[in-house]
Amino acid sequence: MKVLVTGGAGYIGSHTVVQLIEEGHEVIVFDNFCNASRESIKRVEKIVRQNIEVIEGDIRNAEDLSAVFTSHTIDAVIHFAGLKAVHESVEEPLKYYDNNVYGTIVLCDVMQKFGCKSIIFSSSATVYGDPESVPITEAFPTGATNPYGRSKLFVEEILKDLYVSDNTWKVILLRYFNPVGAHKSGTIGENPNGVPNNLMPYITQTAVGKRKSLQVYGSDYRTIDGTGVRDYIHVVDLANGHLKALNKLQEDMGVLTINLGTGIGYSVLEMVRAFEKASGQKIPYEIVGRRAGDIDQCYADTTLAEKVLGWRASKGLSEMCEDSWRWQKNNSMGYM
Repeated sequence: MKVLVTGGAGYIGSHTVVQLIEEGHEVIVFDNFCNASRESIKRVEKIVRQNIEVIEGDIRNAEDLSAVFTSHTIDAVIHFAGLKAVHESVEEPLKYYDNNVYGTIVLCDVMQKFGCKSIIFSSSATVYGDPESVPITEAFPTGATNPYGRSKLFVEEILKDLYVSDNTWKVILLRYFNPVGAHKSGTIGENPNGVPNNLMPYITQTAVGKRKSLQVYGSDYRTIDGTGVRDYIHVVDLANGHLKALNKLQEDMGVLTINLGTGIGYSVLEMVRAFEKASGQKIPYEIVGRRAGDIDQCYADTTLAEKVLGWRASKGLSEMCEDSWRWQKNNSMGYM
């Protein structure tokens, strides 16, 4: 299939591009590089040993997108492009609604005009808000606690409405839990701008000496050790989930909503200890106040992914930590 990958230069996007190409798909990357590096695509090209077509553009710009669809017959879109920091979204909500929601509306409008009606959307477990219980199934009520999560939820509803209006659309909403890890080669990995918003790059940057210590946000959550519990999934497992979803799009399937996680929750301090064991590095940390929008615990029920997509995570916590450390150790300053 010829697949347009929006945000394909980003963390999850770049790993998915590798998996897509290795499975024989033709890939076009569309990215505005606001939170990604061109170097990541150069690294992907080395891994897959071929050139990748990269088009610089913004999903909020219909002309940029129309140019892609005019020059290519796109079979499906995997839509990663979006801002993703919970804390930043609380401080700058309009920025998130503009990019994540309005950008997706423009993308879908252009897709519809060009007769491309198959999309896999990068959603998030944040749409569940603060769940009453765990593990979380896809049937749980939604109710995001921050603008980032609400932007994902709004897009989900838009895509569902689009299908109701025209049932020739095929839509898969993949609700990610917490991606970590890196490609086994250590060539590509997570490379956040500024202070990391996610736990693992904060840990690895502390391990490599880029940061003095890890800040642990909150120690009074209702969890095993008072720190937040999350479902951490290896980014390559996550990328393979997109390949399974792409195969599913070839069926007459309407709209599917599917969790991608491991079904296991780990606290922040459990993650620190696991990383120390895998890397041999001591991680200094300090407990600070909670961040706005954070919740006690969140981990997935993955039954539906196994049943509908034939997918399940295969990489354990040790491998997540080892691969994260290999990436950071080989790239202490990220993509330079």
